[in-house]
Amino acid sequence: MKKYDAIIAGYICVDLIPDFSKDGSFTSISSLFKPGSLIEINGLSFTLGGAVANTGMALKRFNKRVLLNGLVGDDFIGKIALDSLEKFSLSEGIIITKQAGTAFGIVIAPPGVDRIFLESPGCSTIFSTDHLDFEAISQSRLFHFGYPPLLKQFYSNNGAQLLYMFSEIQKMGVVTSLDFSLPDASSESGKANWVEIMQGILPFTDIFVPSLEEALQIMMPEEYAKILSGSTKTDIIDQIPLNLVRELGSKIIESGVKILMIKAGHRGAYLLTGDVSDLNLKRGLNLFKQSWNHKEFWCNAYPAEPEKIKSATGAGDTAAAAFISAILDGESPEKSLKYAAIAGRNNLYCLNIYDEIEGWQEMADEMKICSNAIIHLN
Repeated sequence: MKKYDAIIAGYICVDLIPDFSKDGSFTSISSLFKPGSLIEINGLSFTLGGAVANTGMALKRFNKRVLLNGLVGDDFIGKIALDSLEKFSLSEGIIITKQAGTAFGIVIAPPGVDRIFLESPGCSTIFSTDHLDFEAISQSRLFHFGYPPLLKQFYSNNGAQLLYMFSEIQKMGVVTSLDFSLPDASSESGKANWVEIMQGILPFTDIFVPSLEEALQIMMPEEYAKILSGSTKTDIIDQIPLNLVRELGSKIIESGVKILMIKAGHRGAYLLTGDVSDLNLKRGLNLFKQSWNHKEFWCNAYPAEPEKIKSATGAGDTAAAAFISAILDGESPEKSLKYAAIAGRNNLYCLNIYDEIEGWQEMADEMKICSNAIIHLN
């Protein structure tokens, strides 16, 4: 018996979220930001953000034994982060540094409108493999790493530390899982050669759970640029045809990933798998090979009730947590995808994931009542 079901490492921050509930008339970000305007908000929330906090807290809410491994500064925002994690007994693996401040984000997320992040990476720029607890990782069934584009040490030198980390963890017999964030084209990470970095890391990545836009940008940048330049809609994912999603998925699986879930927001989620046989040898998983090997599914998004929506922040991380949790439980690919879709939808109703998100049994009950369509693509 391993000590932990999952170690969640990488990017952690505090999100500052203005509450736009006083005015529900915004239909797009462009209608929100107008020069010279004054927008009255209903307060400001401080919540934990980033893959470490969001995915980690959701996994614990889904009854998994988790350890969070991240870096915060010795400052006021860092105190907010630690106090919040201690409330849920999740601060044990968090390291405090005096070298830089805590990462934070200002989240512009009016209800029903896709969000914008103003992100200050802070001490995440110095987070490296030196801060990882490899002893704890060796005692875990699964290692999940989030947001390399916000972690300078992991994309510098063509992703040398990222490659070292995942290759070493695979040698331990621990299942590896990777999530992403969108590289900012104008930043240093946006100028990194992500195609080469991914060619190096994906052979050591068992589970990959990027968003559709992230996956297209880092794997097929020319296609991404073409769609972005010709886009007439606010949300680029509406411009990406299914045949391109499938081509993108095949490219990722052929690179060595065993299980791929691409999160597509209101469109749903896409699942493609290779041969998962080796995963069962790692003592972390027990997947039924006939159900999981070489499968391709699309799951439509679960319908959301507009009046209940509070924020879209963290929805992708929560969906990833539910997907990982289902895989750790040995569920089928169809059920794992449905859990991800339900959890991502439920996240829209929350400002605080751990306190407000529905538990595993509630999601299982809803799955029985609300039969969401799974489309078999192969």
